[in-house]
Amino acid sequence: MGIGLTDEHRALAASAAGSARKGDLLRPEWTGLHVPEEFGGQGFGLLELCVALEAVGEDLDSGPFLATALVSAVLTRTAEPARWAAQLGGLAGGTLTAAAGLLPGRALGSPDADLFLLPTPNGWALLDRPDAATSDRAENGLDLDRPFFAAVPLAVPAERLVGEAPVKELAAVLLGAEACGVAAWAVRTATGHAKVREQFGRPIGQFQGVKHRVAAAFVALEQARAAVWDAARAWDEGDTPQTRLATAVAAVLAPDAAVGCCADAIQVLGGLGYTFEHPAHRYYRRALTTRRLTAGPWAEQTLDLALSGVRRSMDPDLPPEAEPLREELAGIAAELRAAEPLDRLARFARDGWIMPHLPRPWGRAATPLEQVIIHQEFPKRPNLGIAAWAVPSIVRYGTPEQQHRFLSRTFTGELVWCQLFSEPGAGSDLAGLSTRAVRVEGGWSLTGQKVWTSLAQYAHWGICLARTSPDRPKHEGLTYFLVDMADPGVTVRPLREINGEEIFNEVFLDDVFVPDDLVVGEVDQGWRVARDTLSHERVALGDSWGPGARHTDLARLLAELPGTRQADRERAGRLWAEGQATSALGLRVTLSQLAGADPGPASSVRKLLGMRHSQAVAEFCWSLAPDDPHWSRMILATRAFTIGGGTTEIQLNIIAERALGLPRDP
Repeated sequence: MGIGLTDEHRALAASAAGSARKGDLLRPEWTGLHVPEEFGGQGFGLLELCVALEAVGEDLDSGPFLATALVSAVLTRTAEPARWAAQLGGLAGGTLTAAAGLLPGRALGSPDADLFLLPTPNGWALLDRPDAATSDRAENGLDLDRPFFAAVPLAVPAERLVGEAPVKELAAVLLGAEACGVAAWAVRTATGHAKVREQFGRPIGQFQGVKHRVAAAFVALEQARAAVWDAARAWDEGDTPQTRLATAVAAVLAPDAAVGCCADAIQVLGGLGYTFEHPAHRYYRRALTTRRLTAGPWAEQTLDLALSGVRRSMDPDLPPEAEPLREELAGIAAELRAAEPLDRLARFARDGWIMPHLPRPWGRAATPLEQVIIHQEFPKRPNLGIAAWAVPSIVRYGTPEQQHRFLSRTFTGELVWCQLFSEPGAGSDLAGLSTRAVRVEGGWSLTGQKVWTSLAQYAHWGICLARTSPDRPKHEGLTYFLVDMADPGVTVRPLREINGEEIFNEVFLDDVFVPDDLVVGEVDQGWRVARDTLSHERVALGDSWGPGARHTDLARLLAELPGTRQADRERAGRLWAEGQATSALGLRVTLSQLAGADPGPASSVRKLLGMRHSQAVAEFCWSLAPDDPHWSRMILATRAFTIGGGTTEIQLNIIAERALGLPRDP
């Protein structure tokens, strides 16, 4: 997707990449991109600059552009930017270049720069070339394409002191954007090689070891993009504690993502990637030096800000037309809050507020914008559980009689549902199920075994997929049934889980009669209905990705503990960064849907990251509080998160095949 979400941002990225390839970045349309118009710039924000830098990073040639852009970004965020109007005008107009001293005694940019932003005992100073001592030649070091050079201040006139400028912070964001470009090149290169390189008679991208490595690199890239995007837009809102938190998160994640993606690319390329002639090592070198440039106690800073109560809002910015709609919905929400609980529930169900994205009369046919405002304004709505999966399919494929029989009572909680999909021999491979449905007079007789059926012991009805035509290919010949769980042929046997609870069940179907009027959709077309059940469309709302442990839970625990070791603090800060970036990824999905765009693989990436993150938080918190009953439960319960609803391995397959186009398993 890239850091930018809009068509305008994608066009900007393409234009920046073209200019980078021509070595034509030191032109006003680029050097002044983010500089306010009053100082001769184009008046865009840091976000647009990051969009451009990501594209430039893919070509590994920012030259002195990045350092020049960094210095002008710093000057516009000083206490008195008007003091630097002359310098900003030159930087924005492309008549001045700048270098920045991001390492002790070493600067990024060109030794021939006109301006030098260097640290001094009294803070940062912007010096003209005569006031800075520089080496005559650049020192390549590890990065062969962007050398450093020695630079130290000779004289520091008081009027050239910049003050407490956010140099390191802005450098972390801009270098993080470039790092995303480096990582994107690595993922694209590894993917392309995996598609065409053959071993043992087939493309290596068909081997799960390779496929999962490339998909995992893509997941890390998407998380880094979300973090940098959030930090850049935060700076465009102002320098606040929330902005500093977003910056620290980006600094934790983006450089590491670039290093990891480049290392994975070299691994997938094999011996070819280890040759000097192939450019993979140059990108790896860039990633390593970027991580060195941005090094700092960012994880601890993340944790300190989080423990002090700083939170980064993940509510989307809504267009002006949202306000009259918000006023209307806020009035309805106030009436609902004042109602008695049972009356409120009845209105929720009757007026379509429980699943407002559904068509009327079962929902409100709510647009993405309406869904967001309903989520923000309304009192808590009932959680339908598994019914939230069943209802959309009944709405879309069910008969009017089925809809009237089941939906209203489901919305009011009178009917509880379970999902009879998984089988002992068909878990993630759902189409491999073997439960049979045999035609009998007036309907069908179902025989088979289902497993991992959540809350089946309490359910009144189950949505069931069974094979009606065993002679057809496995994705065909399946039919979608509604099964009465009180039927004498249904046997439910609870499964005791590792945490001692009984949520999952085995369900045995022995000649269970299902009448024709409880078939949803067409006979032998159940796969289509089931896919709708598993992926029905609604806007991703809020900054949560499901049940379980989250980074905010971690902060609450640490606030209660008397002291935390340094290593634990760093780990906690990294976990917070991962959680916040996953929330930002969710916001990006929401914004894409609000714009009417396809969010692409972001939803799958978000699910994968969220489930793994929940496990990591639970493990960490239990290590700090092993006698806490809650964390003793969560460390066990979260093990199911990367299994249910498609294992981590299946999710990586989906991302690799659908997002990256790697060949499917045979």
